[in-house]
Amino acid sequence: MSETFEFQAEISQLLSLIINTVYSNKEIFLRELVSNASDALDKIRYKSLSDPSQLDSGKDLRIDIIPNKEAKTLTIRDTGIGMTKADLVNNLGTIARSGTKQFMEALTAGADVSMIGQFGVGFYSAYLVADRVTVISKHNDDEQYIWESSAGGTFNIIADTEGEQLGRGTAIVLHLKDEQADYLNESRIKEVIKKHSEFISYPIYLHVTKETEKEVPDEDAAEVEEVKEEEGDDKKPKIEEVEKVVVSDKLGLSPCAIRTGQFGWSANMERIMKAQALRDTSMSSYMSSKKTFEISPKSPIIQELKKKVETDGENDRTVKSITQLLFETSLLVSGFTIDEPAGFAERIHKLVQLGLNIEEDDSAPAEAAPAEETPAVETGDSAMEEVD
Repeated sequence: MSETFEFQAEISQLLSLIINTVYSNKEIFLRELVSNASDALDKIRYKSLSDPSQLDSGKDLRIDIIPNKEAKTLTIRDTGIGMTKADLVNNLGTIARSGTKQFMEALTAGADVSMIGQFGVGFYSAYLVADRVTVISKHNDDEQYIWESSAGGTFNIIADTEGEQLGRGTAIVLHLKDEQADYLNESRIKEVIKKHSEFISYPIYLHVTKETEKEVPDEDAAEVEEVKEEEGDDKKPKIEEVEKVVVSDKLGLSPCAIRTGQFGWSANMERIMKAQALRDTSMSSYMSSKKTFEISPKSPIIQELKKKVETDGENDRTVKSITQLLFETSLLVSGFTIDEPAGFAERIHKLVQLGLNIEEDDSAPAEAAPAEETPAVETGDSAMEEVD
C-alpha cells in the first residue's frame, strides 16, 4: 500500500526554486547523483571493515548509468549502503538539512546552482532535468522500497515486492523532461562524467546499445570476443586490459597495433603512475587507458594465424603464444609497459630457438600464455562499457 508524505516546507521551496528558475548549467545533476552514489559505496565499504558480512548482499562495489531512450529515463544505480524506509522518508523529504535554507539564500544572492552539493542537498538537482524522480532502495536492515515524487509538494513510498530486486543499494530513475533528452545519448553522458566525475574511486559503467555491421571478405574474416583481466585482489574493481579487438584495414601489412581510447591516462602518464610508490591503486583501475587491439586482415602473419586456428583450434599453445607476443610487442611500440617482462622474454627466446632450428627440450614445461591474458576478437556488442 502506497503512503503519501508532505515535503518539509523548506524542501518544497527549494524544489520550486530549482524547477521554476532557468539555469544553463543543468549537467551538474549527474555529478551530484554520482557523488552521492560514491558516498553510499564508501559507507558500505567502511561498515564491511568491521563486519565483512555486510557485503554478503553484494561484493561488487560499482556505479551503473543506464539510459533508456524508449522510456525517456536515465537511471543512476549503485551497490552502496542503500536506504531503509525511514531513511527515504527522512532524508528525501520530511527532514530538511541545515544547508537547505542556506543554499536558497545563496541562490537568491546570485550563487550558481552548481554549488548545490556543498550544502548537502545535491539529490534535488535531479529536478533540473526530470519532472518525476523514482528512487528504489534496499538496505541490509530493511526490505526494498520505492520513493517517488513529481515535486508537487508530496512524495509517495511503497514496498517494492514486484520489481527487480537490487540486493543492496539504490537506483535513481530520472523521468526526463522532453527538452533534456540529450542526456540519454552515450556521448553526452561520457562528456559529463569525464568533466565532473573522473576521480570517483569506483568503476562507472555506462550501459549502451550498439548495432554494428561489418562487411569483411570471407577470406579475411576473423572471429572475436571481448577479453577482461581481473586484479588478484577481489576487493578491487575489474579492469579492462583490452577494451575490444577489431579488424582494421588501415594497418596494411603490419599485423597489429594498439589504439588508446579518448578517456583515461596516456601511455606516458600510465608509466608515471605505475612508478609512484604511494600511488592510489584504486585510481589506476579506472584511469588506465582503454586499449583497442587492431589486427590487419591483409597481414601475412594474421592470415597464417587464422589458418592455424582453423586447422589446429584456437586453444593451440603456439597460437596463444604468438598472439600474446604480438599483443605485447604492440604495447611496447605504443609506449606502454609490460606487466610480466620475464614471460615476454621467454616467448622471444622460443622464437629465436625456432629461427635457429633449435629443437625444444621436450622435458621443459610447455610455454603457453594463460587463456585469460590472450586478446581475442569480438563476437558481439558489449552491453556496457566502463566510462572512466
